[in-house]
Amino acid sequence: MQYDPIKHSLGKVFNSTPFLRRLFYRLLDLLLLRSWHIRRELKNLKLTGFTPEQIADAGSGFGQYVYFLSMRYPGAQITGLDIKQEQVDDCNRFFSAIKLDNKVSFKYADLTKLEEHEEWDLALSVDVMEHIEDDRTVFRHLYKGLKPGGILLISTPSDQGGSDVHHEHDDSFIDEHVRDGYGVEEIDEKLREAGFENIQIKYSYGRPGKISWRLSMKYPILLANFSKIFLLVLPLYYLLVYPFCYFLNMADVRGTHSTGTGLIVKCKK
Repeated sequence: MQYDPIKHSLGKVFNSTPFLRRLFYRLLDLLLLRSWHIRRELKNLKLTGFTPEQIADAGSGFGQYVYFLSMRYPGAQITGLDIKQEQVDDCNRFFSAIKLDNKVSFKYADLTKLEEHEEWDLALSVDVMEHIEDDRTVFRHLYKGLKPGGILLISTPSDQGGSDVHHEHDDSFIDEHVRDGYGVEEIDEKLREAGFENIQIKYSYGRPGKISWRLSMKYPILLANFSKIFLLVLPLYYLLVYPFCYFLNMADVRGTHSTGTGLIVKCKK
């Protein structure tokens, strides 16, 4: 399934005014379970007294995590890195329009060719690594870009059904993925090879999360791919379905899972 055309269509709708863009970010925060997990990890980091001054979002997309980080860490300088120049330009226009361009900027970046050296205290990689074949190089570059003691926070599909792949011959639900998901030992080994330590890995999208994902993401995306007309009835669909997804997401974030279709990884330089 092609995911990018749907994101492009939604982006066109919600980019018309800053109010709609903020609303879009809020809806993404509510719908995307990975956002729940990332925001919880950031909250826990802040409770430890961790206050980054320089932050990078590696694969910033629509900029929703950069926006959240700008609210969470008002004194930080935040850089969004993305390989799509259209996204970079769009995000720079939006953050300029809401007067946050003094502390937020976006720039074109191929993560396999980063040259930053000890610039960031915190780096995010949210559902990005499954799109990049040469992941070892990216991990090395992210390590070099972090200051000593800096933290890398990753969300990515696992090999336990990530990308909706449950059997050897299943196709990935998202065509743009180059790998279906990481095994715990695999991503741990690659991060250690890059130089990271204090690697903490846990499953996300456990049983409640998988149900929520199907209801809130998989089925609507499949229907939208079938016919764009379905986008018109999405508000009614979510009005009926989302209350269940909300409590499922809450259960997933608060629970500990022996397996899951996603991984949340935190490690330190």
